[in-house]
Amino acid sequence: MAVTDVSRPDAGSPGAMPVHRKRSRIPGWLRGVIWAVIAIAVISTASYSTGVSALTSSNTASTALRLALPILLCALGGLWAERAGVVNIGLEGMMILGTWGAAWGSYNGGVWAGLLAAIAFGALGGLLHAVATVTFNVNHIVSGVAINLLGLGVTKYLANLIFEPLSGNPRQSPVVPKFDTYSASGLSDWLGDLEKEQRVGISDVAGVLRGLVTEVAPLTMIAILLVPISFWVLWRTRFGLRLRSCGENPVAAESLGVNVYRHKYVAMLISGAFAGMGGASLVLLRGGADYLENQTNGRGYIGLAAMIFGNWRPGGLLGGAALFGYADGLQLSGGGEAVLALLYGAVILVAVIVVVQLFRRQWIAAGLGVVGAGILYLIYWSNDTLPSDLIPYTAHFVTLIVLAVASQRLRPPKADGQPYRRGED
Repeated sequence: MAVTDVSRPDAGSPGAMPVHRKRSRIPGWLRGVIWAVIAIAVISTASYSTGVSALTSSNTASTALRLALPILLCALGGLWAERAGVVNIGLEGMMILGTWGAAWGSYNGGVWAGLLAAIAFGALGGLLHAVATVTFNVNHIVSGVAINLLGLGVTKYLANLIFEPLSGNPRQSPVVPKFDTYSASGLSDWLGDLEKEQRVGISDVAGVLRGLVTEVAPLTMIAILLVPISFWVLWRTRFGLRLRSCGENPVAAESLGVNVYRHKYVAMLISGAFAGMGGASLVLLRGGADYLENQTNGRGYIGLAAMIFGNWRPGGLLGGAALFGYADGLQLSGGGEAVLALLYGAVILVAVIVVVQLFRRQWIAAGLGVVGAGILYLIYWSNDTLPSDLIPYTAHFVTLIVLAVASQRLRPPKADGQPYRRGED
């Protein structure tokens, strides 16, 4: 006679309960730290091997931080919109509105007034997108493109009307006040001494850290704090749960009493406000220009790419913004020689990934990695520098490559971009 273990129902019996084993999972913050360590190790090795110190210099890190801010803020704006189910291609237009609002507000009332004006102008763009997509069910892509064109046209008209008499140039604002910057004096000096010693690894880390704690503006600190704040609100509060349910299954959310329209509108206002702040960072930070026509240069789209690269998560998009900002800052501080050295670092990173794939017995992926690494190394070996016409588009090339690599593991909200009518199934 068979003996039945009544303490654990058989998995095949009708009343059986599935047995779930807890899998060890690395926390998200720890994964971010690990990736940051890997990134610094790769660029440190590339800097030592190629002799290009700009890869890990404090100047590059500081420039990268400043250039990553508009990308980060736009990515956060995209996160809020798409977690509520609204595809926000109009981030670029909202950012353009923010640049004009920042210049106008700062010129008339100081930097904080400029920041508030940028937030208001960006939120206005978000409101228009919400009216079109949420209330009138316009296709999200069509509405976003319209917002981009509208932002460009409105700011051009306002610049002709208001800035031209002041600056004499219809495409440029007069000189506007900028945010003051602050440094951790003792720490910055100590890190600077370590950076000058040119020790392998230690000086590289010191250079990167020094760039992050030297001449930092209040807007920079606010933008970085918005990442954990966004995570806490969206994943740890009742409001955030309801907002995310609108992006996953709005019909089910409505059946549970969630006002889907209201949450989508709130999300779009916040999305536009963040994009407007991104525009303000281009105008109000030291080292950047005053308002210029076409000043954003596609950073709204790169912010959207950073959000997708981060898999619609705050920590992931922070890493994406850092990557794209670093690529942009490197081409400014080091030129074509530094960008070419970055290719050598990419070869090292791909080689590590190939080893991991071989360990997992992913033969096809490993083979493709070997081919990719060979192509990158051939480009590096056959050139002393890159063509000057291509260097300004370094961040754009990085965007395309990263999205192509990351596309296999993406998981957007299920109802993202889908039309929704109240009361319909």
